[in-house]
Amino acid sequence: MAILERHDSNGIATLHLNAPERLNALSDEMLAALKAEIDRLHKDTDTRVVVIAGRGKAFCAGHDLREMTAGRQAEDGGAAYFADLFSRCTEVMLGLQQIPQPVIAQVHGIATAAGCQLVASCDLAVAAEGTRFGVNGVNIGLFCSTPMVALSRNIHRKQAFEMLTTGEFIDASRAAELGLINRTAPPEQLEAETRALAETVASKLGAAVRIGKRAFYDQLSLPTADAYAHTGAVMVENLMLDDTIEGIDAFLQKRPPSWSKA
Repeated sequence: MAILERHDSNGIATLHLNAPERLNALSDEMLAALKAEIDRLHKDTDTRVVVIAGRGKAFCAGHDLREMTAGRQAEDGGAAYFADLFSRCTEVMLGLQQIPQPVIAQVHGIATAAGCQLVASCDLAVAAEGTRFGVNGVNIGLFCSTPMVALSRNIHRKQAFEMLTTGEFIDASRAAELGLINRTAPPEQLEAETRALAETVASKLGAAVRIGKRAFYDQLSLPTADAYAHTGAVMVENLMLDDTIEGIDAFLQKRPPSWSKA
């Protein structure tokens, strides 16, 4: 049984975290499987959207604490293992934003610690009503410092700091209010709601979305004037595409565009 299952349909790749007995923890094996898929998706020209979901009763409960505890058996008390673990996890989280396809988290049950980080690292997120989100490592004496990076880039810093220092959960409706997720759905409609969002994104010109995703993250780290200069150049790049020319012509002529598969 694969720890990460992939199913492809109509340009949408769905990745299911498949370790339900461990609440889909980000174990060494799970991180390696995610990294392998991210590497594949970098070169995948057929996939337009990626959905990440979890098997069982939870989306993802964060790092595997049993594995982390076992890592302490090394002579250095686990310091080298922990450094490597967080480096590999960071590579996965950044990789989700670096691949050309938009990534949607389909969240249910709980998303805690690095599991909440995973949600925050995806480009979009849909959650079932009743889902709980937390960066609750502080409750066991471990401040969620690496999850904090993604969380604080999704929601206001005071709200993020409250979650980090209290270890308290928020529900899906509050997560939507704060901007951690895009929308909620009744549990029985979660998959359909996520699929509808994925299909909407997948229906757009793939080349434009790829250009736009790259520019979205690039401009976030720039001062405002530099961001405008950068995105102005990106707009020129986009406008030079044959399919964009076709899209504009189609709009002016009040007809559907006839795009290539780009």
